[in-house]
Amino acid sequence: MRATLAEALGIRVSLLQSGMGGVAGPDLACAVSEAGAAGCLGGYKLVGEALSAALKRLVAGTDRAVGVNLIPEVVGPEELDRQVTQVLDETPPQVYLSLFGMPDDAVCERITGAGRQLVVQIGTVRDGVHAAEQGAIVVVQGTEAGGHLLGTSHRDELVAELRALLPDACLVAAGGIGSPAEAARALAAGADGVLLGTAFVVARESMAHPYFKTAVCASDEADTVITDVYEIGWSGRRHRVLATAVTRDSDQPKKFIGRTVVEGKQYVVPRFSAAVPTVTTSGRIEEMAMYCGLSCGAISGERPAADIVAEFARILPGSGTVGTENVEESHGKL
Repeated sequence: MRATLAEALGIRVSLLQSGMGGVAGPDLACAVSEAGAAGCLGGYKLVGEALSAALKRLVAGTDRAVGVNLIPEVVGPEELDRQVTQVLDETPPQVYLSLFGMPDDAVCERITGAGRQLVVQIGTVRDGVHAAEQGAIVVVQGTEAGGHLLGTSHRDELVAELRALLPDACLVAAGGIGSPAEAARALAAGADGVLLGTAFVVARESMAHPYFKTAVCASDEADTVITDVYEIGWSGRRHRVLATAVTRDSDQPKKFIGRTVVEGKQYVVPRFSAAVPTVTTSGRIEEMAMYCGLSCGAISGERPAADIVAEFARILPGSGTVGTENVEESHGKL
């Protein structure tokens, strides 16, 4: 009998938090893990001292299963090797590695060979089968998802197809899940758990800019578009974002429209940058990349990450009970 996500990761709620670069800092990841699910730090392009600083806060914030998300196609083989080395060297065994897209087999083998749990997000049947063969928990992303898209299939269709091919694999559905009812539909399609991204963008512990959070809460699926305009820093991938003046007119000049700070270092933000606006970002926030899935219609306001986990715990397999005492305890640690 195949394992639920909760059983595979040793957590109470079969729920993963997406490791969204810029948005998913240590505070959000730790809050989700302390609530009984699996939080995830967005590693994105962090390396060296910047990554070490984030990992130090992550490890200090929870002793439960928590992840670090890395993106092979963005950083390239050499930087990815440096990132993986840092995570393995600077974190304890309960820290799993989450990869957005399939890396080389050697990367997977290095992670699993070190005794770490491997999570790989995919968007095609071929990559799903490959990830499972590498011993990964497979996150099955549909086009309903916010952010960069790894394929062209709808979530439940892809989950069902992979379940038929991989009866024993641990599959996690991703894309457009903003309510327990939607999570139940993903489970019925064959998933063993779910991944939430947009729902955690508006979490109290999220690093998303207040304008970004407000825009997500005020939107429904008709306000999102699939485009490729936010390509500076991450080209070659379509992405689902909230519609902006930039998505409506991609012929605008590629000039600087803001500034942001990442682990104490300041950067300029050009129009068409793939970087999301965070609490450290200033400038024309309304023109920046605000990744948002079709789940936004089910999201009404900012709330603690623990409350989001508790809402979904009632429907997800292997969840146990997330009660008031646990929620209060998790708040007290952050």
